[in-house]
Amino acid sequence: MSFYSKNFKVGVLGGGQLGRMLLQEAINFDVKLSILDPSPSDPCADIAHEFVVGDFNDYDTVLAFGEGKDVLTIEIEHVNVEALRVLESKGVKVYPSPDILEIVKDKGLQKQFYTDHGIDTSPFFLVENADELASKSAEFPVMQKLRTGGYDGRGVQALIDVDDLGKAFDEPSVLEKFVDFEKEISVIIARNDSGEIKSFPLVELEFNPVANLVEFLFSPATVTQEVEVRAHELATQVVEAFNFVGILAVEMFVCKDGRVLVNEVAPRPHNSGHHTIEASVTSQYEQHLRAILDLPLGATNSIQAAVMVNLLGELGHTGPVDYQGLNEVLSWPGVHPHIYGKSETKPFRKMGHVTVCASGLVEAKALALKVKDTLKVVSC
Repeated sequence: MSFYSKNFKVGVLGGGQLGRMLLQEAINFDVKLSILDPSPSDPCADIAHEFVVGDFNDYDTVLAFGEGKDVLTIEIEHVNVEALRVLESKGVKVYPSPDILEIVKDKGLQKQFYTDHGIDTSPFFLVENADELASKSAEFPVMQKLRTGGYDGRGVQALIDVDDLGKAFDEPSVLEKFVDFEKEISVIIARNDSGEIKSFPLVELEFNPVANLVEFLFSPATVTQEVEVRAHELATQVVEAFNFVGILAVEMFVCKDGRVLVNEVAPRPHNSGHHTIEASVTSQYEQHLRAILDLPLGATNSIQAAVMVNLLGELGHTGPVDYQGLNEVLSWPGVHPHIYGKSETKPFRKMGHVTVCASGLVEAKALALKVKDTLKVVSC
């Protein structure tokens, strides 16, 4: 059935800000999205064609939601894979596939996948608990990542020496050897079911050191041509190895010796692609729709330099949200706020983002710093 048919049904597991921005692009295609999310007040609740309150980790809920849909996709990877497999066997197209989701949502399986497919990544070890982790202390410093359940900076911590064993997670984890990297970058890449692949120009990421969340994104990334070529080669290698359909964010390290290593992937629209709404010919959200509907992929050229600033809840503020300084930043040319519609703020919660566009990256960075200093997410 063509997506032009009024009976064509697309379902999305997850109703947060990524789903909200996907909805905004779907309107342009006259594609009506049904959303499943456990929270009746999530960002998609008031604007989705259909909003179903339910747990996307529950087998029966996902199965019932997916019945009768033509295509199912996600905006969060922590969903019930078993139900998606059953739906796929009944003819529902599930993108990304349940097999891919099972690998990606387990960081141990994900790292092993890269090794098995000859994809450059940092050395790692798998441990089941804190006792097994302690036996690897000779390998410190490492980054410990919970194999499952980590999200938005949670479930990740640095272990520098044996004195840090007291704060180690006592759960199945990946221990990644520290990489002597110069910067972190990301490539947003898409593949449709016909096998067409297109990637966006790579971007540079700067993290909040406390929350371990992206604070700034710079486009274009300041890297050598050799690094840019290698990053796109790696992203293509990853998307082809997965036989992936949809949009995929491939996060990487640029090492001081010039190597590029895959860190991890997100099998959905991603924070490192938000700037594409204003700064690219095609946004990552439109590209995701094109990919899962098996349409020709859109052009990925950048049309202007951009810096994305994540709007995080301020420390010491929990409760009904207020955006201080919003009127002031709106008066500055090139500033594009995206408010996610979350009614309650808390420290480091993602409440929105601002894309700052300019004729050059230096100008965009200067204005983005002004935005960060002026626009504050606080509680009323």
